[in-house]
Amino acid sequence: MLLSWRVARRGSTNETFFRGERRSPWRMVAFGMIGASISGVTFVSVPGMVLSSGMSYLQLCLGFILGYVAVAFVLLPVYYKLNLTSIYAYLGGRLGERSYLTGAGFFMLSKMIGTAVKFYVACIIVQQFVMDALGVPFALTVAVMVLLIWLYTRRGGVRTLVFTDSLQTLCLFSALLLIIYMVMQRMDFSLTDAVSAIAGDERSRIFVFDDWVSRQNFWKQLVSGAFIVVVMTGLDQDMMQKNLTCRTLREAQKNMCSYGVAFVPANLLFLALGVLLAQYFEGNNPLSISPLSNGDELLPLFVQTSGSSLVLILFTLGIVAASSSSADSALTALTTSYCVDIRRRPADERLRRRTHLMMCLLFVCCILAIRAVNSSSLIDAIYTIVSYTYGPLLGLFAFGLFTRRAVCDRLVPYVCLASPLVCFGVDMLCQQLFAYRFGYELLLLNGVLTFLGLIIITKKTKTI
Repeated sequence: MLLSWRVARRGSTNETFFRGERRSPWRMVAFGMIGASISGVTFVSVPGMVLSSGMSYLQLCLGFILGYVAVAFVLLPVYYKLNLTSIYAYLGGRLGERSYLTGAGFFMLSKMIGTAVKFYVACIIVQQFVMDALGVPFALTVAVMVLLIWLYTRRGGVRTLVFTDSLQTLCLFSALLLIIYMVMQRMDFSLTDAVSAIAGDERSRIFVFDDWVSRQNFWKQLVSGAFIVVVMTGLDQDMMQKNLTCRTLREAQKNMCSYGVAFVPANLLFLALGVLLAQYFEGNNPLSISPLSNGDELLPLFVQTSGSSLVLILFTLGIVAASSSSADSALTALTTSYCVDIRRRPADERLRRRTHLMMCLLFVCCILAIRAVNSSSLIDAIYTIVSYTYGPLLGLFAFGLFTRRAVCDRLVPYVCLASPLVCFGVDMLCQQLFAYRFGYELLLLNGVLTFLGLIIITKKTKTI
């Protein structure tokens, strides 16, 4: 709130809210985006991955680096050259009006639902560990958390987020490092002992070259990681909006590359914590870890059984920091996309204020609706649906960037709707016939099908 107040002292305009007046220092943007990319779900889930797949997640992170380089030197030059506020305006100029609205629509649907699910998981954790003891109902917990986000972003928008994301990233990693330190204390480990124990554990295996069917195969993970970043960062208004606040293209490229490289050590810390927690439970109470239905319960189990108020505080701090830094940027990006892409009124400050409040209220309603259903299978289904909706964005931008063809614009929405449905059918068919289930590579297939569909509806004339 203090940072928000200081940023907003210079005035609250749409230029500040949407683009940060293009004055953000790239080092701060890069540092803050690390926290913005790590949700509360990541804070809980990544340490638990070691139980099922070791440290093979780092293969995906190596692919991320390739993706960030591609975004920095392929997409960012286009966005800066066109001086875009919303990246989906590129589709309007290159392919047509319906393509523009289709891209923005897919983003808004994916971002609202996906962020609501992630924030819901974080709210559940905060409710379980903190608010239940205080007698606070879940609906009030959600409303207050979203209200705080609205209060500190309502005036400064993305310019505020550059500073608050840096603070939240600092809180996130401070909490993570202190939890690791406390686990080491419980195990009577020095830093050298901890490194040796992690390195000698079979769960520290990173590379998988010998199993082509496995989802953890190195080449699958590397290629999938690159395309995940291109789509879910380079083609995502939420992630790109802060990059576009840098003063120059050169600074934005520095930000993107340094942020991408930092992802490997950041996730290495989460995975190292997971290995230490597994060893801790195996050494103290082997029965406590064996019945775990999934790795997501590993870190919460330590918090529950530690009996330490400090561990609880650190865990809650990390969850809130991670969740807020992803939710606040998502709500700001949704507001930007609605005002700029849907309503086409980027200078209307009254519309921006009303839209921002409307997005926050809709966000609360989505979270409470998920709570009302309270089904883990539904949450998994929502995640699956959201992962499908990013494929058409990949196909649209790839077609626009790497071809000079013009499309029949009125048919573009149908192609973008058909592609995820075909992908779903292919995935089901492969499971039944070959016992093969697509992983992250489904995103690439989705994009390829969209690209081919756009080729089919190409007009005879070509663009310049």
